[in-house]
Formats: sequence, C-alpha cells, structure tokens
Amino acid sequence: MYKLKKIFATDSYIVPLVAILLGFLVGAIVMLVGGYNPIDAYSALFKRVFGSPYDFGEAIREMTPLMLTGLAVAFAFRSGLFNIGADGQVMIGMTAATVVGIKLAGLPMFILVPLSVIAAGLFGGLYAGIAGYLKAKRGINEVITTIMLNWIALFLSNYIVRTFLLLPGQNRSEDIPASLSMTFLNSLFDNARLHWGTLIALAAATFFFIFLWKTKQGYEMRAVGLNPHAAEYAGMNVGRNIMKAMFISGVFAGLAGAGEVLGVFHYQSVFAASPGYGFDGIAVALLGLTHPLGVILAAILYGTLTYGSAGMSFGADVPPELIRIVIGSIIFFIAAQGIVRWVLKPFYFKRKKEKVL
Repeated sequence: MYKLKKIFATDSYIVPLVAILLGFLVGAIVMLVGGYNPIDAYSALFKRVFGSPYDFGEAIREMTPLMLTGLAVAFAFRSGLFNIGADGQVMIGMTAATVVGIKLAGLPMFILVPLSVIAAGLFGGLYAGIAGYLKAKRGINEVITTIMLNWIALFLSNYIVRTFLLLPGQNRSEDIPASLSMTFLNSLFDNARLHWGTLIALAAATFFFIFLWKTKQGYEMRAVGLNPHAAEYAGMNVGRNIMKAMFISGVFAGLAGAGEVLGVFHYQSVFAASPGYGFDGIAVALLGLTHPLGVILAAILYGTLTYGSAGMSFGADVPPELIRIVIGSIIFFIAAQGIVRWVLKPFYFKRKKEKVL
C-alpha cells in the first residue's frame, strides 16, 4: 500500500501533468500565430474522440499498439538499452502472425489464434535478440544494430508477403482466418475495430511491473541497466541479462504487430515505408517516464491526440500536423523537468518547503 501511495505521490504526477498543460499551451500559441482558434481546435479534437461510440472505440484501437511498443522501449531502457528497433520487431511480429494464421488455417480457431499470437511475440523477441547478442558478445551499440534491423525487417517482411502470401492482383496478403476481434463488443461501439490486443497490452504492463520489481531476474536487469560494471562485480551475468532484456522487449513489440494484423486489418500489406509504430513507442516511453503505468497513461494521451487530430482538420480547419507540435512540446517539458519545476517553484515547491519547516 505504501509503494502504491508513493507511485501516486503529488510530486510524481504534478510535474508530468504540468508538462502536458504546457505542451497544450505551446500548441495553442502556435495556432494563434498561424491564425487558428485553439479553443475550437482542441474542442474538435476531443469531440472527435468522445463524440460517438465508434470514434471512442477507434481511439482505443489507436492506443493499443502504442502501449505495447512503449512498453518495449521502456523495458529495454530500464535495462540500460535503447531499443530503436521496435518498428522492425513489430513488422516481424506481423509477418509471423500472418504466416501462421494463413498457412495453418486448417487448425481450430482456439488453437490457431493463440499460436499466431505466440509466433508474433516469439519472432519479435528473437529478432530483437539479434541486437542483444551483438551487444553482449561483440560490444556493438544496440542503437546502430536496431536501426539497421528495422530496414532488414521492412524488406524481409515485404519479400515474404510478395513471395508466399500475396493475394493475386493486390498489394497485400490473403485474408487471415485467425482473428483477435472482440465481436461481442464491436456492436456496442458501432463496429469499431476493438480487439483482444488491448487486454494483451494491459497484461504485458502487469508482467513488466511484476518481473522488473518483484523478481530476482528483474532486479539483475535493473542493476545492469544502472551500472553494468558494478553488476558484473557483484557476480551478475551482464551479457545474459542484456540478451534477455532485448528478447522480452522484442516480445512486446511483436505482440503489437499481432494485434494489428489479427485484430484490425486481418491481412498484411506490402509496406512502402516503415509503419512507424516503434518510433511512436519511443515517444510514449519517454512520456511515461519508462514506468509501465506511465506508459499506459502516455499511450492513452498519445492515442487520443493522434486519433483526434483528424477532428481538428475537419472541425476547425486546423492542419492535423500541428498536433505533433503539441506532442513534441510535451516530450520536451517531460525531458526538461527543470523548466517545469522552475515554473512551479513559486506555487508548489515553495509552499511544500514552508510546510516542512
């Protein structure tokens, strides 16, 4: 109970909350300079998300891959690694789920669906493990290898779809019989594309917290992340923990890919460029301060802003790209907490000091 109170302590949420407000303020200033009405823009944004059951369901769908890719980046970061390759791991997870879902379509659904999801997570983890192995055994920086692996994943996924899974006359795979769709909820949300991946993401966040803070292996990973030399001196196997951390990180990203092809599109496209899920995950991890609860909340915020940005365009004639300025400003203020604390100093920290005295 004490630890739960500590997580929600005033100082733990007041700074990120003010950072978010400052981000919205910066966005409003930019809109005013551009001749737009920020009140109309933000009203249209939130109306787009909460205005109808369909839009609300689609906003939840938008948040789901952000949760998993954010968890992937945050888990690696907690272990002292910077996983830039979540995007490639998502694509490998998509491809694995698509191959299993199509090629083993004769299996019963209660076997085919879990098998497709497991394949996505496993292959996403193994793909991330390549960078972990190179880091642990050869000392190669994971930022370089994961960026390169993103491109390999893009072209490898496209090759597999074009060669083995292509629907004749289309630039995508055949339809995947396996489905993660929540059919019993879709009717309540006007056929919004809700799927079980959202619950998988919440389960992944729970695993993240329990594994890193409640197990010996998680303690070792955090120790390696904080100081690998001290961890090695204490008898911990640094290389093994690096590979394990990258594998688990890749599993999270691979599951995001499974949710997209099995729960949203039900096929895999031939991508002209990187889909960008992993790069958005970096922003979500930073917004969430690399804590699983923070990542979930950050994904909700990021997904709301991203999905609602279309409403700004249609409802207030504001370019939806302006929402990137808001998101970028929030990330800036989260990273530069000294600025936020300086803004709060006359109102909060001074009063807090007087209370202590």
